Amino acid sequence: MQLAGKAAIVTGGARGVAKGVAAAFVKAGAKVLIVDREAELGEATAAELSAFGEVAFMQVDLMDREALPGVVEEAVRRFGRLDTLVNAAQASQQLLLKDTTTEAMNLAFGTGFWATFLLMQAAYPHLVASHGSVINFGSGAGIEGMPTQASYGAAKEAIRSLSKVAATEWGPEGVRVNVICPFANSPGVELWRQHFPDAYAGQIAKVPLRRIGDCETDIGAAAVFLASEAAGYITGQTLMVDGGQVKSF
Repeated sequence: MQLAGKAAIVTGGARGVAKGVAAAFVKAGAKVLIVDREAELGEATAAELSAFGEVAFMQVDLMDREALPGVVEEAVRRFGRLDTLVNAAQASQQLLLKDTTTEAMNLAFGTGFWATFLLMQAAYPHLVASHGSVINFGSGAGIEGMPTQASYGAAKEAIRSLSKVAATEWGPEGVRVNVICPFANSPGVELWRQHFPDAYAGQIAKVPLRRIGDCETDIGAAAVFLASEAAGYITGQTLMVDGGQVKSF
């Protein structure tokens, strides 16, 4: 119960990697507000995870910037505090750079960078009060410059840059900010495996650990660690939870 007594927000928590993070947080003792635009799926996820602890769901379209401060307000209203903000939600289109439109860039930055930035600002005073932390999600696609990932990679690298600045500015007030770059068995990756089994097998072969990560037991566990007191002297770091694909040392 590494996170007993703590409260967290997890964006995009209705499915995939973010759901794995939410599940890991709840099972570690945290109270969790799941934020997602899909109401039915979000409610179902919250009901599923409520078997392990206190979970609430809030329907929000992260493209709606005016709604974002209300997310933090709702978490504090429900739980009385906020200890960790997890910005995991992200939407994007896979297009070659020459075909990438401003609409595609707006989608990636709206759901990813701008939502992360505005939620961090709204959460800041509460995280100072709790000496809490922010866990943002980056991607090896941005670090490595993978093809067809212009908008997604750009948004993720902007999030990493923002995180480094926040770690520097907020560190003196006891707030830690770190980034996770995952490779996990999300619904999107599973769909890719089904439709392109050879490409999927080729990607797994590039992973030194020769397997894909689990959304909860691998990615979620890493997020729990970063949110816990065990990581109390870790900030401004990008943690590659990808089986060793991207070597960061």
